[in-house]
Amino acid sequence: MAIQENFNQIKDDLMDMSQQLFDNPELGDEEYESSKLLVDYLRSHDFTVEAGLVDRPTSFKAEFTGEKDGPTIAFLAEYDALPRIGHGCGHNLIATIAVGAGVILSKQLKDIGGKIVVLGTPAEETNGAKVPMSKQGVFDDIDVAMMVHPAGDSEKSGASLAMDAIQFDFHGKTSHAAASPEKGINALDGVIQFFNGINALREHVPEDIRMHGIITNGGEAANIVPDHATAQFYFRAKKREVLDQVVEKVKRVADGVASITGTTVELSNYELGYDNMVTNEALSDAFTKNLQDVSVYPILPAAGATGSTDMGDVSQVVPAIHPYIGLNNSDLIHHTIEFADQTVTKDGCEALESAILALAQTGYDLIDDDVLFETVQKEFNEDK
Repeated sequence: MAIQENFNQIKDDLMDMSQQLFDNPELGDEEYESSKLLVDYLRSHDFTVEAGLVDRPTSFKAEFTGEKDGPTIAFLAEYDALPRIGHGCGHNLIATIAVGAGVILSKQLKDIGGKIVVLGTPAEETNGAKVPMSKQGVFDDIDVAMMVHPAGDSEKSGASLAMDAIQFDFHGKTSHAAASPEKGINALDGVIQFFNGINALREHVPEDIRMHGIITNGGEAANIVPDHATAQFYFRAKKREVLDQVVEKVKRVADGVASITGTTVELSNYELGYDNMVTNEALSDAFTKNLQDVSVYPILPAAGATGSTDMGDVSQVVPAIHPYIGLNNSDLIHHTIEFADQTVTKDGCEALESAILALAQTGYDLIDDDVLFETVQKEFNEDK
């Protein structure tokens, strides 16, 4: 009851926050106003804030410590938008859910103790800050990490695919394509044959592997043999170790293509790679129960892994969940204007409230219920 009362006191603030983020979308690592909006609000509720973690200026770590010892619970905020689409993945809701749950639960810490962390994590769509945060110790003093993502329907936390984003730069030699073709080395031939090699490789990888790419540079003019051509690919798998094996095969394809076309090839990561998400089932069950208590909509089983998220890296270092809150429209598709618009409808506001209440209650339960907390930690340690 206290959590609901605390929410009611700041409900209007949170609805305004989501709307402001929606109205002023910012791309990854450029979320200066979005980050400031969240930080200023957390500071107004007595959170201590450290900004600019892991060399990402728009990141932050906001902390509120209770008067008694207890677990440290982190709520993760994403607030980057998509080009031309805005908040087509609902990060305006994700950020507001994390901030709302953190502020509401902080009002209870005098009674139950513990610490609340609201972690601002930029650029999930492109170059996720959770990756260096996970590797550079940001989660070392955190016991549990949670976030809630909007979707058409509510779903339990599930898995995500490990992902590597690799760029292939093929280099050749320019020449006049008609007068002296024999003096040129066509870098675009390297890229085209690389695509053919990847298509041949599909027969020899596990069925969960996803390999999809584009040509970002194919030359300057049709009468010039291109000396530089570029392809960018995403490679995905259910498990990081399997993905690593596939990427080694991909590298051999690139080297082989370079050999037969006379080109050279350089490989680089044009975005950070993500680990696969491992849901902590005990934590997921606790959140699902709390969400069902406050939502009239069904909560579907976790769907099979299709996309990738830097929350996967977090789940490798601390017990974590990444459930979905429904916007009451099963036909919604992520990364569309229609999805963005749905986040600020009545359905979006209802989803926001339900997610905040469930997330705050789950944090409360973890601090107040030693058996639940120990069960979550035991499962994580056994999975590791």
